[in-house]
Parts: sequence; structure tokens; C-alpha cells
Amino acid sequence: MKEHIGITGIGVYLPENHMTAKEIAEATSGIWSEEAVKTKLGILGKRIPGLNDGTQEMGVKAAINALENSKVKPEDIDVILCMGEEWKEYPLTTSALYIQDKIGAVNAWGIDLQNRCCTTVAAMKIAKDMLKSDEDISTIMVVGGYRNGDFVDYTDKNMSMMYNLGAGAGAIILEKNQRENLLLGSHVIADGSLSRDAGVKFGGTEEPINTLNIDKAYKSLTLMHPERMKNRLNEVSMDNWMTCIDKALQKSDLEREDIDYVAILHFKRSMHDYMIETLGLKPEQTIYLEDYGHIGQVDQILSLKLGLEKKKIKSGSKVLMIAAGIGYVWAANVIAWGE
Repeated sequence: MKEHIGITGIGVYLPENHMTAKEIAEATSGIWSEEAVKTKLGILGKRIPGLNDGTQEMGVKAAINALENSKVKPEDIDVILCMGEEWKEYPLTTSALYIQDKIGAVNAWGIDLQNRCCTTVAAMKIAKDMLKSDEDISTIMVVGGYRNGDFVDYTDKNMSMMYNLGAGAGAIILEKNQRENLLLGSHVIADGSLSRDAGVKFGGTEEPINTLNIDKAYKSLTLMHPERMKNRLNEVSMDNWMTCIDKALQKSDLEREDIDYVAILHFKRSMHDYMIETLGLKPEQTIYLEDYGHIGQVDQILSLKLGLEKKKIKSGSKVLMIAAGIGYVWAANVIAWGE
């Protein structure tokens, strides 16, 4: 039983504010039409942050929601692994510890992890490994918020792949010695040759914000080497994803035909459809997040929650989580839902 790591709580927080496909099209100043935003980019609308929707504060709300949906008490949590983004209320503060204080997890220590939009899947693997290896750790919360869409310049033609960036937070509680919702195999692949092909250009030590660039600094999430990144991703991305999926399934003693549901990040519709077809699945075996946009590493938690609410995930379902993050990282894990 010590090897059995199960999910005992799920939480999500979504801001009330929306940005519609029409508003996204208008923000591009004619580069994209509303119809193209809907059909090609697959965005009907997305959540955007409100006045009090800071990255850390949204993480707190998701953590509280996860506790409300579980039997776990705050003082039962041993570790908080924060997968929230670096763009937050105050730079150089530790989000895991802010969440620890706000939810009353007085017995927990915490650490911030970052793997961009791959962080939740990677953090779940880290959590499982920690739970299996350390007898003093029984309960871990993976939690965090996301609002990188603040940096998107909709008039940047190269940034259409990130027009979908939204806002929100998610949390998952994992415990050892469980009999249900077991986290099985995981696999992660990285390609560091893409590590600086995308990112926020201004505000670091290389190009600090100054009086000359301040007007564009806070909208400077961009593709620094768009052609190189596009060519490299076309060359390796799908193969790396499929390798992660097949390796995670292999480690779980499962095959592709055993998949019942895929918790998949939001990307353009054609790629989504191709991914589902390549896996031999039907459209109803996932949820396309066209009404939410891409909330980074929160997508997999949101999809899992929606899948349960819509009865797409039932007891006995084998759930595949897949993710990718700029840098570039690909990852997959498998969950055996139910007892």
C-alpha cells in the first residue's frame, strides 16, 4: 500500500471576467477576424483576471476549494509544491509559503517549482516520488495560479499561439497509502535548445526595464526566435509528446486503447483534433477548453474537474494528462480513477 499514491482533492478557481473572441480579434487590430479566432485558434472566450486576482491569491482560492472537496484538513498537509507562475504580486516572494500561511497549513513546508505550462504534470511526478521516498511525508498539495496573458501583445503577429492565455488557479492533493484515484506512471522530455526562444524580453538582468522600453516592457512576452522555434517544434514536438504518452502508459502497464479520457491543454483546434485522432480516441473522450482559453499549467486540473462534472470520468476510468511548456518541455501522466 505504501506505493499507492492517490488524488484525494481537486480545486479550481476561475476569475469572473471574460474576454470574448470578438474582443481578442479587435485587440489584434485586424490581424485576426473574430471567425478565425473561433475556428482556427479555437477560442470562444477566455477568463481574464479581475482586480484581486493576483497569481498567489488565486492559488489560495484554489487551495481552499481543494480542501473543501476533500477530507483533508490544512494541518494535515506536509508539503506544498507551488506550480504557480513567476508573474505574481511581488517578485522574489515564495508563493508556496504565502499559500501555506493563508490556508493555515501550519505543519507544511513549501517550495516553488517552475516548468512553465508543464509544471502541474511535472510537480505531480515530484510529489509522488517524495511521498514514496520520505516516511515523514504523507500529504502533498500541488497548487498555483496563472495570469501570463497580461504580457500578450495582440498586435504581434508571432504571438497568435498565445492569444489564448487566460487566468485562473488549480490545486490537487495527493496522499500515500490510498485505494482510489491512483497516480500511475509519468514521463517528461526536455529540449533545452529552445530555452530562450520564447519568454518575456524586458525586465530581467539582460534587458532591464528603463525609460526607453517601459511602454512595451509589460507586453513583451514574445517569440525571440520565431522561425527557429517553429522549425524545431515541427521537427520534434509531436514525437516527443507521443513518446511521453507511451512511456507513461508503459510504466502504468497500459496501452493507448486503455485511455478513457484525456486532460489536455488548450491549443489551436486543428492540433487538438490531430492529437485526439493520433491517440485513436473520440472527441467525447476529452473536453476542448474553448470557453476558458489556455490557463497554463492549470489546464489539466481544470479538464479533470470538468471531466468529472460532465460524467466523462467515472470509476474505473484511465485518465491521461498531457502538457507542454515553453523551454521546451513535454510531459504525460496516467491516473486510474476510482477505487
